[in-house]
Amino acid sequence: MNAPGIIQTDRQPTAIDAQVLAEALAKTVRGEVRFDNTSRALYATDASNYRQVPIGVVLPRDADDVIAALAICRKFDAPVLPRGGGTSLCGQCCNVAVIFDFSKYMHTIIALDPGAKTARVQPGVVLDDLRNAAEQHQLTFAPDPSTHSHNTLGGMIGNNSCGPHSVMAGRTSDNIIELDIVTYDGIRLRLGANTEEEFNKLRTEPGARGDIFRRLFALQNKYADEIRRRSPNIPRRVSGYNLIDLLPENYFNSARALVGSEGTCVLILEAIVRLVDSPPARSVLALGYADVFSAADHVPQIMKHQPTATEGMDEDLVMDMKSIGMHPESIKLLPKGKGWLLVEFGGADKNESDAKAKKLMIELGAQPNAPSMKLFDDPAEEAKIWNVRKAGLGATAHVPNKNITWEGWEDSAVPPERLGDYLRALRELFERFEYVGDLYGHFGQGCVHTRIDFDLQTRAGIEKYRRFMEAAVELVVSMGGSISGEHGDGQSKAEFLGRMYGETMLAAFREFKSIWDPRGKMNPGKVVDPYRIDENLRIGTAWNPPVHETFFRYPNDSGSFPRAMLRCVGVGECRKHDSGVMCPSYVATREEMHSTRGRARLLFEMLKGDAIKEGWRDKGVKAALDLCLSCKACRSECPVNVDMATYKAEFMAHHYYGRLRPLKMYAFGFIDVWARAAAHAPALINFIGRTPPFSTLAKSLIGIAKQRRLPTIAQQPFTVWFHHRSQQRMQSDKSCLNSNVSNEKPPNKQRSGKRVLLWPDTFNNFFHPETLRAAVEVLEATGFEVQLPKKILCCGRPLYEFGFLRQARHYLEKIFTQLDEPLREGIPIVVLEPACASVFREDVRNLLPFHVQGQRLTAQTFMLGEFLQKFAPYFEFPALHKKALVHGHCHHHAIVTMDAEKAALQSMQVDFELLQSGCCGMAGAFGFEAEKFNVSMTLANRALLPRVQQAHADTLIIADGYSCREQIAQNSSRRALHLAEVLADALRNGRPARS
Repeated sequence: MNAPGIIQTDRQPTAIDAQVLAEALAKTVRGEVRFDNTSRALYATDASNYRQVPIGVVLPRDADDVIAALAICRKFDAPVLPRGGGTSLCGQCCNVAVIFDFSKYMHTIIALDPGAKTARVQPGVVLDDLRNAAEQHQLTFAPDPSTHSHNTLGGMIGNNSCGPHSVMAGRTSDNIIELDIVTYDGIRLRLGANTEEEFNKLRTEPGARGDIFRRLFALQNKYADEIRRRSPNIPRRVSGYNLIDLLPENYFNSARALVGSEGTCVLILEAIVRLVDSPPARSVLALGYADVFSAADHVPQIMKHQPTATEGMDEDLVMDMKSIGMHPESIKLLPKGKGWLLVEFGGADKNESDAKAKKLMIELGAQPNAPSMKLFDDPAEEAKIWNVRKAGLGATAHVPNKNITWEGWEDSAVPPERLGDYLRALRELFERFEYVGDLYGHFGQGCVHTRIDFDLQTRAGIEKYRRFMEAAVELVVSMGGSISGEHGDGQSKAEFLGRMYGETMLAAFREFKSIWDPRGKMNPGKVVDPYRIDENLRIGTAWNPPVHETFFRYPNDSGSFPRAMLRCVGVGECRKHDSGVMCPSYVATREEMHSTRGRARLLFEMLKGDAIKEGWRDKGVKAALDLCLSCKACRSECPVNVDMATYKAEFMAHHYYGRLRPLKMYAFGFIDVWARAAAHAPALINFIGRTPPFSTLAKSLIGIAKQRRLPTIAQQPFTVWFHHRSQQRMQSDKSCLNSNVSNEKPPNKQRSGKRVLLWPDTFNNFFHPETLRAAVEVLEATGFEVQLPKKILCCGRPLYEFGFLRQARHYLEKIFTQLDEPLREGIPIVVLEPACASVFREDVRNLLPFHVQGQRLTAQTFMLGEFLQKFAPYFEFPALHKKALVHGHCHHHAIVTMDAEKAALQSMQVDFELLQSGCCGMAGAFGFEAEKFNVSMTLANRALLPRVQQAHADTLIIADGYSCREQIAQNSSRRALHLAEVLADALRNGRPARS
């Protein structure tokens, strides 16, 4: 288990023998107990500025496991921290404690009652899983933070989360009916609302259970007037404990009083939550104003129309999105202005929701200085316009030519009627402290989000940060607001609760915590008696990462690998499991270490050097990166564009520097060398590959899964076919000339003068030459003369997976030399394999960013669909009138997008479905490796293979990626086609497109 030795907890005098504690837990818990340095490093931070390495991690299987583990922790006097998705922005999810991670096993919707509009859930349930189940009955759980695809209900209860649609039904606390909890001392209770008679009965129970209710009654009785006086009556008051729900007028609701307690009081085992009607139809109205302040001024008027959401954003957010190229098509949809509100209305149908929006439009249009307005009726456009607002964190964290921005003053809230004044004053505060921060958020409820370019690395910068926070607290309190309107207090704001509530309320908070947690072992140092905001900083003045010469140049991160390791902000978008491509290995394992966030954390900790001490040689970091499929989905789907495929390649290069690698790495990494050699004797190689015991031995030596078939070498590589074809054409031309038929055009000879270079990648050239032959047919039909490189080349993509980066750089330099003339002449290069296109479009800029030939290669590289769209836009392919299932290669999605492919299929009148199947699981060599076979098949069987196997025999299966086609071929009776083959089939067998 490799547990650490004696640990001194920061807030406790107790020294804990972690090794003995870990052994005791392992004997008791049916779930998992992880006290190794890798696991501790993974949980050392959340999405905040703070970092505390935990004692260890427990992943309980059920409530009994939680209670058993808690008893062991109690025996050792060890602090405890319950945790969901780890997406908290204020430091409440990191501590020197035993972390209980509920997300891997305790994520079940136990019951959903549409009639009662309730659901009973475990704490690890992902919000979108609950919402998707509820939507089948036209119900929803109203609070929906931006992390809805991967946050958990337990975490939402801990933070009292909100989100855009809390306008419909309030905060999480407003939607909790009952909680099943256990205290640190092992007392299990079901809590909810109570009449006075019921509460009095609870107070009469003997023993510890009754004592809790007796003390709660005494607390609310003692502080009732102060609670009413000092709790801001605003929609977004999340700071402090929710003591107002203990009052008689709120039915002595101890469950709701615990919502927002951030794991400092109890552990939640189950919850019964309220569901509300989900409007079947929604309409989005975008309003453009002269500035964000004017937009905020109009919020009270808009809220009178009872929208389901009202979101705001300023011009700076949109400008930052443009700077990083985020959602360019979405930005174009915004109406004219420099500050915007997005107002959503719900209805039984589209006519009703539109009518509500139009009523507001008429009212606003009749006023002086009316905003520009745009009503969206198309769901696709509505989704795009919401993307602009959702982009907040990703658009502002890492902007070119700007400092990194951080949380801190991230979610303050004021009465909505004072929002305009608050934003003006906050902007003045930014200017006074010379800070930069975009303004956006849930304006309908007065909640403002911003990330600010604090300097958290120097002593002077940290002192300035403290002064700003003190001034910001005074500002929001002066306006009757809350220092937290959504994300909680944790460590970033808890220090200032006294300024918001006063000392009497602080005493009430301490007493409330002591009722549930008299030993002070639940998430100590958060909310009550908190750490200072400048303690436990993740960066801080101690941040001094070692300087290493790297292979990649990290042009988007100031040329610095350590700076690139600050890119992950921890919101965990990579932990989603029901949409997109990122992160396939997490989808398969539900393991934090196999998420993009987990890997980024381990690389950061590797540089930090205390929890992980072996640097580039660390086996835990290696194990986490080894299961990365290098799909590059994080490069496009991660809000801050973490590029784990690149970081993995960098790590592998250093990890194996000066050492021999396993044989499989040479076999897979240099597949171009072996394929070229095998092409001289394809019959012999294929016989060995198909025939036991030769094939069994070969797979065993290389480390290929026994369930896999070795790919078949083509009898004739494409390059040989093309060379023979060219010779035949030359002879044909000579024959024409010799027969003096000079006025006749030689057969099949292209005279247009338009040249294109077709890239014969290793996999299509040696394994599937028919795809390249089809591409030649298509390109010539559109009027282009097809050329090939003079020598057989390889982009080197397989080398990256195993850290052969010196060799990869050599491959690129060889390409620059061999393609010197086409590159200088600007001849477009068509690439059929998406993985090769990603090298030319992406990796070359990172590996050799200043090489002019590399810049030309990037600019001149096109996938086939892109090329036709740009260079042959008016060519009409015949119609096929067929159905098709289309699976996009991960690199295609991430680097190029599938838009051109969709347009090509539409032009041929193909009735296609672009599968939301995520990664196919093959990913080059990944799916062939024996130890990764199960993960590969888990991914393939999620969506891709079932849909392929269910498809009608006449339905085309289309996949441009060699790996994807190979996964389909190895696990079904179908042969997937490349787009080039579909286009060529249309030329041969299609009907006129207009038929």
